[in-house]
Amino acid sequence: MARLALSPRTAFRLRTSKSEEPDAVDGSADARAARSARSAPAERADRPRPLRALVRWTAMLCAFVFMVAFAVVLARLTLEPSPASKALVHTNLTPGHSLRAYLDQPELRDAVKQIGGNILLGVPFGILLPVVAPGTRGFLRILLLTAVVMLMVEFAQGALVTGRAFDVDDVILNTTGALIGYLLLGRRLSRAVHKRA
Repeated sequence: MARLALSPRTAFRLRTSKSEEPDAVDGSADARAARSARSAPAERADRPRPLRALVRWTAMLCAFVFMVAFAVVLARLTLEPSPASKALVHTNLTPGHSLRAYLDQPELRDAVKQIGGNILLGVPFGILLPVVAPGTRGFLRILLLTAVVMLMVEFAQGALVTGRAFDVDDVILNTTGALIGYLLLGRRLSRAVHKRA
């Protein structure tokens, strides 16, 4: 008989759900405060964050503007005719051939200018692309996208521009620069702009 006699407090505990506390029976101010404190994080997560969205769109717009500026600079550097160097250029389809030619130059400054310039030309692409298009985030995606874009630039150089030629080493160096930019800054910048709520 003693087993069947339950105290009112024990009986209440059996009927309540696990998330409610026993103190919540009386409807006191403390119980209401406890309930509202538990539901506050969920309400905050559901609330739209206009400032965060504004910052995200502003960052994406700035990155887009810089990307367009980068495209203009890239076009001016790579697609302008250079009649003075027409006799000096040749198509290179062998990886490493132009790199060896750069390194064989008598002045180290010329080699650094050629190799470093091609690497630096790809860096903005690796920084800005994942900010403008977060779906491109990832080492392999940046590698493939940069290689495709730089291949198109090199094909245009070789086919359409006087004094310029296709060079596979330029594609390799530009892609290397984009990967460096992505690893140093692009990945973190993209994550900061496109945080998941």
